[in-house]
Amino acid sequence: MKHLLLGIAALPLSGCFGQGNKIYTVDELMADQTLLSKVMSECRNNPGALRQTPNCQNAEAADWKLRLERMKTSLGG
Repeated sequence: MKHLLLGIAALPLSGCFGQGNKIYTVDELMADQTLLSKVMSECRNNPGALRQTPNCQNAEAADWKLRLERMKTSLGG
């Protein structure tokens, strides 16, 4: 009985600790421009809270890599 009550009490809390935000890799963000734009926008709208999060760091890295690739192709490389 004691375990049943504990299980019932823990059930509503299990929803609070769900999957959360998915952490995207640099390659995933580079492959999906729409997703990259969305993540970059969120990060720029709240840099104080989000700057050090993995998604924002990966988005910055993906953006930087894409810029370098565009620069390379525009220079004929």
